[in-house]
Amino acid sequence: MAARTRSVSFGTPDGVTEGAWFKGHAELHAAGVHRFLGRGISGTDKTGADSIVLSGGYVDDRDEGDLVVYTGEGGRDRDSGRMVADQSLGDSGNAALVVSQAMGHPLRVVEGLGITQGKRRRATKGYVYRGLFRVADHWMTVGQEGFRICQFKLLKIEPGQLVPPQRVDPLAGAETPIEEQVRRYVSQDRLVRDTKVASAVKKMYDNTCQICRERLIVSLEGEAYSEAAHIQAVGKPHLGIDRIDNVLCLCPNCHALFDRGALQLTDTLDVIDGITGRFRAALAQAKGHNIGIEFARKHRERWAHRLT
Repeated sequence: MAARTRSVSFGTPDGVTEGAWFKGHAELHAAGVHRFLGRGISGTDKTGADSIVLSGGYVDDRDEGDLVVYTGEGGRDRDSGRMVADQSLGDSGNAALVVSQAMGHPLRVVEGLGITQGKRRRATKGYVYRGLFRVADHWMTVGQEGFRICQFKLLKIEPGQLVPPQRVDPLAGAETPIEEQVRRYVSQDRLVRDTKVASAVKKMYDNTCQICRERLIVSLEGEAYSEAAHIQAVGKPHLGIDRIDNVLCLCPNCHALFDRGALQLTDTLDVIDGITGRFRAALAQAKGHNIGIEFARKHRERWAHRLT
């Protein structure tokens, strides 16, 4: 629910000090600390985000005091409390945080205390104002629950520290206003990586999936479709590399399962079920495609919490 009449306001409100305690959302709203009632992110893709509430709602969150890795909004079922869909940078609150990163807006951070577990999390001991942070970085990744999430790196702002604007779209030209760059970037919501490496791996296998051996014909002329899957995910925060020994040729189904840890590779390049650990298939391997075992290990480490 949006705030009643309050407008966006960046910085610490008058009369509020770091460490101030509030009983609930109504008091946060009345003090101008968090404008949106019942939502974790206050802001829009036009104004930017001016505050967030840490409520323990996502298992991928990390709180180290002056450094917070915050998972954006979307994808969660309110009744079950579980993730059921991918998040998007285009969602209003997530886009607002990207705008604040680009514009250098300070972000008020509020922490819920005594969070209850279960379907609906509640702050049973009120809320504390943690002060001002900046959105230092963001990335897309697959979270522990198997869905795509937006994450934001938040760093504490020291008193008097100025936060300069920063470009968030590496493809944006300097000649366009930064607000336009951000809006174009969040509307894209993905980086296209149809690189020479990806094309080379697809050609090695004639667009045939290395796991299920399916070759998807998509035209009357017999053209086939496949996808290049990085074993150790590229980009932030996983930092894999776009190299032939880190890429597989997969069908869309196997690609989705692999990216979400439901399929994994052993050191002997067997494909196992990432949830039960059972053998699924021997990975097909073309001559000259020397898959890096270190990348398979990194992929397994990422999902090790599932196999207990």
